[in-house]
Amino acid sequence: MIDWFPVILSIKIAAVSTVVTLATGVFLAYLTTKYDFWGKTALEAVITLPLVMPPIVTGFLLLLCIGRKGIVGDFLFRFLDFQLIFTPYAAVVAGTIVAFPLMYQSTKAAFLGVDHKLEDAARTLGATELRVFMTISLPLSVHGIVSGTVLSFSRALGEFGATIMVAGNIVGKTQTIPLAIYFASESNELELAGMYVFILSIVIFSLIFLLNQWKKSADKEITHA
Repeated sequence: MIDWFPVILSIKIAAVSTVVTLATGVFLAYLTTKYDFWGKTALEAVITLPLVMPPIVTGFLLLLCIGRKGIVGDFLFRFLDFQLIFTPYAAVVAGTIVAFPLMYQSTKAAFLGVDHKLEDAARTLGATELRVFMTISLPLSVHGIVSGTVLSFSRALGEFGATIMVAGNIVGKTQTIPLAIYFASESNELELAGMYVFILSIVIFSLIFLLNQWKKSADKEITHA
């Protein structure tokens, strides 16, 4: 009998992670595409690291940071009496970190594709930077932002390595779909593992399929406009 808790928890974690990556990813992508500042190259390198490093390494680094003896973990426990490690919140942190590069890169590419002449024209007409962003930069970048959102959600939904390091596999508390698949396979419960694989695959396939259909329809509308 399948336990639906890992499915529901995974969707919740992926959803929260995506909201965080969306807000911070759009902000940082706009900041790095429009302004030059000291440490920009180093910042982008740090942002990209979780995309190329093994997730287990990312999880280890997170463990050093948010664990009981880590800088963040020690602060939270000492002053707020809150333990982040081995909780669903830790899984959210892991999902956010590994999904963030996808959101950032997709959104950055979208902002770079915006015609700067349109933005400059709006500024010469007296538009503030916020108005330029809301009425020109953001609408013209919506395809890239939506793509980044879907990819980030899918990545957070399927996260395993970093999650198991900081959240563990606590049944009924922190067990996500990837963790359930792994431990079901380890216990030779291949049918159960296969069911979780099917559910995860269907969800991610559906998201990417709908994204591609939406982009196709949007491109047709632009062509006929």
